Amino acid sequence: MVSSDQRRRQLAREKYERQQQRRAAARRKHKRRNVIVAAAVAVALAAGAAAYASVGLAGGGDTTDAAAPSPSKPADPCGKPAPGAPSKEQWKKEPAMSVDTSAAYAMKLQTTCGDIGIKLDAAKAPHTVNSFNFLAGEKFFDHSKCHRLVDQGIYVLQCGDPTGTGAGTPGYTIPDENLKDPRLKGDIYPAGTVAMANRYDGKSDKTRNSGGSQFFLVYQDSKLPPNYTPFGTVTEGMDVLKKIAAAGSTPDQATGNTAPNATVVIDRATVTKT
Repeated sequence: MVSSDQRRRQLAREKYERQQQRRAAARRKHKRRNVIVAAAVAVALAAGAAAYASVGLAGGGDTTDAAAPSPSKPADPCGKPAPGAPSKEQWKKEPAMSVDTSAAYAMKLQTTCGDIGIKLDAAKAPHTVNSFNFLAGEKFFDHSKCHRLVDQGIYVLQCGDPTGTGAGTPGYTIPDENLKDPRLKGDIYPAGTVAMANRYDGKSDKTRNSGGSQFFLVYQDSKLPPNYTPFGTVTEGMDVLKKIAAAGSTPDQATGNTAPNATVVIDRATVTKT
């Protein structure tokens, strides 16, 4: 005869399995593109533009039952963040152009998971590179989390938001650039591409030219429409991105992100003229 304790445990297991099935179904239903375009999820939702909402969000089901078992996470492959707090600075307009479009620039992200080196394309994306040069100089990226990892359909790590929510901006926007880059053949952003997140909804031109500070690093060829400014290429640290991706992600219902399980924090970001 089944005891009352055994029956409660059985019901808890069955409830947990139903929750997992609903979450998996919800993830499959969402379109992968909106993971990138949700550069300002909270702002967009406040404006009623639900089309910007994140994908990969686990939906449905009550998750407060203490009797239900919690899925285990893999070990964190990254170190502890350096002392310091994320920036709260905001600016009213795009910084004045100061980069030399005929020169070469490089960005280095010193992260808790390892260093990532990026070659920047000032000639093809001058506004974007100029903005990153400015923001890095103002330490805007320092101590900020990479808040979104996508490991289904497309394969990207998204960073550049000091709030860590997917809603942060520097206070200004920059224009779309380099959308006809020949590297984006067949609507594929190749592994190693660094591109801008934005709030383009795929329909209205009014939502174009909406990039801010958030960017994504492609760690595996990803099929995306050419709506996101490609402005750099990873030259060092693809192994770091692979390590982060291997640790997987967990849906965060509070922010609408699929947050990386790894503790990915940019301790310091620098842009140099090479």
